[in-house]
Amino acid sequence: MQIISRNKIASREYDVSKKIEAGIVLTGEEIKSIRANRVNLKGSYVKILNRDKGAGEAFLIGCHIFTRIGDPYRTRKLLLKKAEIRMLIGKTTERGLTLIPLSLYIKKGRAKIEVAIAKGLHKVDKREKIKKQETDRRIRKLLTDKK
Repeated sequence: MQIISRNKIASREYDVSKKIEAGIVLTGEEIKSIRANRVNLKGSYVKILNRDKGAGEAFLIGCHIFTRIGDPYRTRKLLLKKAEIRMLIGKTTERGLTLIPLSLYIKKGRAKIEVAIAKGLHKVDKREKIKKQETDRRIRKLLTDKK
């Protein structure tokens, strides 16, 4: 598994609860750009459309994949099972939950994206998270210094 791009802002801005792997429908030029690491997940999100027709369809919106021809911010369809889409619909109808891409990678020659169900953090929550990380880092440093 070769990781191409990570959404670093997502780990800072959101509290991730569940992760799902999905395939992406791409053109030939887009997969070439992905293999050349010309991708940016910053500001992208996942939206489920056509909920009226049974399970609906999941789309990746706002992901920048460099292309010489066409729109680099084109909406791309995600490949998920019906049961997974229904579960995502159920979770996202809860207040404050959203779908965000965490990372894009190549697995067995195919481009995959890791989608997470997440809740946005408030400023106070972000500060608490940073304090906890700093204390954990200090504890680990003290433990390694004693050895």
